[in-house]
Order: sequence, then structure tokens, then C-alpha cells
Amino acid sequence: MPNVEHNEKLLLQQLIDGDEKAFLAILKKYKTDVYAYSLSILKVEVYAEEIVQDVFLKIWEKREGVNLSQSFHAYVMVITKNMSLTFLKRALRDEKMKEQIFYQSQNAYSSIERKLREKELDQIYSKALDLLPPRRRQIFEMSREEGKSHKIISEELGISENTIKSQMNKALETIRTFIIEHGDISLSLLILALERAG
Repeated sequence: MPNVEHNEKLLLQQLIDGDEKAFLAILKKYKTDVYAYSLSILKVEVYAEEIVQDVFLKIWEKREGVNLSQSFHAYVMVITKNMSLTFLKRALRDEKMKEQIFYQSQNAYSSIERKLREKELDQIYSKALDLLPPRRRQIFEMSREEGKSHKIISEELGISENTIKSQMNKALETIRTFIIEHGDISLSLLILALERAG
């Protein structure tokens, strides 16, 4: 093990110095892990392959900032997760990409696994709701849990419909962001949550 760690540090130092052969060696060593981790989040092979390219491009561009005293594997996985989640947020605004990811997610899990993960999602969803200020949460729950229109909520609470709409948008953004950033969950459940909230 010490020899393996020593050899990797030498390789990383060569990377920092701009050695392209060292970069290719590192890419060969880590690309499978990067691909697998990204695929577990995005569910679509072609998107995971894009993330692999983006991750290693960033590693090359930021090579001088590599910290030899820290785990390089952990460093690569953090970059992979962040890039995958950023891609996911972007995909949620594109109907074609969202449908493709959702379809792949539906095929990836059995009904039993899906039920278990739905329970996990419910816990994450509840935690997201807990982040909302009391008034905003009240408005959100009146809309989503009780099925009331903005007009009815406006009349019952004595505030304008524009305020209701603004508070709902802020609540949805908080919930979406929290769900994406907390927990490696099935994207099918993520989409389920966003559809429930949207």
C-alpha cells in the first residue's frame, strides 16, 4: 500500500507539473469510478459519459490546485457529484432530457426498491418543508396538501394573490434545491417530488 500511495503522489505531482502522460494515466485509473458514480445519479449513459469528459477537463484545468496531502479519489468523487447535480438541475428545465432521465430511472428499480426509496424521499421532503418560514409553509401546504387555489388562499389569509404566487415560487425553489442536494436518491423519486411540488 505505501508503494501504491507513493506512486500515485508521484503521478499527481507530474500532473500538477503539466505532464500529459500522467494525466492520461490518472484518467485511465479513475474514469470507471467517475462514470459509475455519475450514472448512479443521472441514469442515462450518454449523460454520464459527458460528465466523465467534463470532470477530467476540470481536473486538467485546475491541476495546479491538487492537494497531495488529501485523498485524490475523494477529490474526484466530489467533483463528479457536483457536476452531475449541476447537470441534473439543468436537465430538469428541459422536458426532453427530463423525460429521458425519468424513463431510465423507472426501468432501473424494482417496485419494492421504489417503495423503499419513496419512504426515503418522504423523509427528505419533510425536512425540506421544515426549512420554510411558517407563513410560507402554511401557504404551500394549503396549496399542495389541501388543493386550494391561490384565490381561495388569498381570501382566507387576507393577502394578495401576487404574494401567494411569490411565496409559492420561493417554497418550490427551496424544496427542489434541498431534494437535489441531500441524499443520493433515485432520480425517479426526485422527479416524483418535483411533480408533486410543481
